[in-house]
Amino acid sequence: MILDFDRLPILETARLRLDPLVEADTQHLFPVMGDPEVMAYWDVAEIDDPDLVSAIVGGQVAEMAAGRAFYWAMRTLTDRQFLGVCDLSEVDRWHRRAEVGFILGREAWGQGYAQEAMQMVVAFAAANGVRKLTARTHLGNRRSEVLLEKLGFEEEGLLRGHVLKDGERRDCRLFGLLL
Repeated sequence: MILDFDRLPILETARLRLDPLVEADTQHLFPVMGDPEVMAYWDVAEIDDPDLVSAIVGGQVAEMAAGRAFYWAMRTLTDRQFLGVCDLSEVDRWHRRAEVGFILGREAWGQGYAQEAMQMVVAFAAANGVRKLTARTHLGNRRSEVLLEKLGFEEEGLLRGHVLKDGERRDCRLFGLLL
């Protein structure tokens, strides 16, 4: 069976614990999504409305309950500090594929946390029947592109004008990984 949604898994790495996202995580995600530098390469601009972040998290929790995605809060093992969120979403059971993504607070950048978390997400997907993963980056987001390449993803194409942000169309790169 591909991806059992009856039990939402807790994943652990050498330094991280990935807990299923809950609505209480909104308070930790709000400052991350309010940071213009963090959100520079996201589909939306920084968010200054806590109710909007709450609605986003609520939607993600509902997607998990409906068996369409997994969203994990990334926390350090030592002191449970919230670092960001990673996900396995757009799950297509028929074709055994899904999309991965991540967002990390700026203070955690450059320490290998995103790579460590995503290695665990990729391993979880592979162990649970997923055979193809995709990821998308905005043009210019070299940090995320390098991370995806380290994980074995390959660039598969350019999505021209894929996102409308700040009144302008933005191109995105599509990456894929066969498992």
